[in-house]
Amino acid sequence: MTLSGVLQEVPESAWFKSSYSGDTGNNCVEVAALAGRVGVRDSKVRSGPALVVPSAAWSSFVAFASA
Repeated sequence: MTLSGVLQEVPESAWFKSSYSGDTGNNCVEVAALAGRVGVRDSKVRSGPALVVPSAAWSSFVAFASA
């Protein structure tokens, strides 16, 4: 299965925004936990492209961003 096929099978309910994101729709990303990976997309363009990274890379990014 291709990566785009994997993303098409991710239900909308799997995507979520940070609790720091407001309801104004400005500058928000959504993430979805996938098998060993994390999907990241623009919350304003849900049907647009998504970035998929290994779970370990996402964890490293979050740790760096919160430091």
